[in-house]
Amino acid sequence: MSREDASSSGVGSGSGGRATIPYDYSSNTIKHERSANYNKPPMFNGDPEMFSWWKTKMYSHVIGMDDELWDILEDGVGNLKLDEEGVALDRKAHTAEQKKLYKKHHMIRGILVAALPHKEYLKISDKSIAKAMFTSLCSNL
Repeated sequence: MSREDASSSGVGSGSGGRATIPYDYSSNTIKHERSANYNKPPMFNGDPEMFSWWKTKMYSHVIGMDDELWDILEDGVGNLKLDEEGVALDRKAHTAEQKKLYKKHHMIRGILVAALPHKEYLKISDKSIAKAMFTSLCSNL
């Protein structure tokens, strides 16, 4: 293709030999404010009438991350021995599987605490095990 042919076809005119394709950015329908909060757990507002809805959203959020986290929330940590603060007793003696469980316990505990306003957290703050926190939260509503 000669230089004249390229100029008449619109290819290479001012773009270093590349064609320019127009795009209407105002038609972009992606909701950036929702996608930015994907990793944040759904917040519970303390309203007992909204608890079931929040629990459903929380379930989907947690299962989407790792289904074992929800199992820990419902079933606890099994034979892993934790003190009253939720700290593992003799953590260095744990097997690789126990260390994984301990880490996941603290992950789901952190997610649960992050999903609660301070007022609701105070209602369960005497608990340190994720299962006990969740059970207490469920029974308080």
